[in-house]
Amino acid sequence: MRTAFELSQVIDRVLYKIHSLGLNGWKIKTLDAIRRCRTAVLGGHIDVCSDCGYTKLSYNSCRNRHCPKCLGDKSNKWIHNQTRNLLPVPYYHVVFTLPQELNSLCLGAPCEIYNILFDSAWKTIQVFSSDPKYLGAKSGMIAVLHTWGQNLSLHPHLHCIIPAGGVDHNENWKFTRSKGRYLFPVKALSQVFRAKFMALLIQSGLSNCPTIQKSLWSKPWIVYAKRPFASVHAVIEYLARYTHKIAISNHRICHIDDSNVTFRYKDYRQKGIVKKLTLTHEEFIRRFSMHIMDKRFVRIRHYGILSSSWKRGKLQSLQSKLHVRLSSLSSNSKYRICPCCKSGTMITLLTFDSRGPPQAILLQYPSLCSA
Repeated sequence: MRTAFELSQVIDRVLYKIHSLGLNGWKIKTLDAIRRCRTAVLGGHIDVCSDCGYTKLSYNSCRNRHCPKCLGDKSNKWIHNQTRNLLPVPYYHVVFTLPQELNSLCLGAPCEIYNILFDSAWKTIQVFSSDPKYLGAKSGMIAVLHTWGQNLSLHPHLHCIIPAGGVDHNENWKFTRSKGRYLFPVKALSQVFRAKFMALLIQSGLSNCPTIQKSLWSKPWIVYAKRPFASVHAVIEYLARYTHKIAISNHRICHIDDSNVTFRYKDYRQKGIVKKLTLTHEEFIRRFSMHIMDKRFVRIRHYGILSSSWKRGKLQSLQSKLHVRLSSLSSNSKYRICPCCKSGTMITLLTFDSRGPPQAILLQYPSLCSA
């Protein structure tokens, strides 16, 4: 559903001075893609219903993963595929958060620091899952990187989905010893996470400053663990919310004027109270751009028994042992159902470039002129 105010409108207003914001070429290219998304500049296509003859003109999307208009289809397709890879066991939601002292390094070398974040989080889970005291088996993890806070500030953290158990040396399922109360002790998790991250950070040579290292060692790091999900369906719903989320959606933008942008955010320091924040166009785009990742950076990663290598054979064997029944997946997307009659299928009649649809088509389908 189209909203009154959009991120693209803010980009339009700073376009003439975007180079003064100090952004690299990839970030400028990303902002330009978002600005052009679903406009005549990218061309489009005309669909017609197989039953009622309803016609619809649609402009092409930019398909950029940072675009608020392009997330829906990608998220649903990804979740659609994940339903085949989850096991009928409890899953925990664990969040690994970096302290704010690392923000300057995150801005200067984001890919390197975020890779260390992924690696240290998984190494931490491996320490506890391999320990017979807690599990004594091979675990798995799906990790999703978020770099933002609700007010678009820098707040790097990993949202992780971890099964309440693992696979033993005979490739049989083994549950954690906590009897579903918790995954692993949170305080111990945070201490090991800090040690693993600091070891990788020092090894990378990105921070040789003794003052920063002392500050990072002296404070507790935050690892947050929720109670297990009620069902696999609940895990799917969670993934749908988090996997393809971006720093801000169009629905949170309340107002745009000649100078400022106002948007809603939740203040979690005050129990999630919804507030409004007003920023200049330049500051808004600067904050948003902090969360644009490099083109090849992978923001969703799978580990252990949830990794791609396990999906080729071993996962199917484990699912069979756990009596998993996979439902047949329909090849017809719900987005191809006619929005008018609700029964026919939308079929692409033709595609067109930035010059627009042929005049003969517009004469044949007059309703497209007002689309």
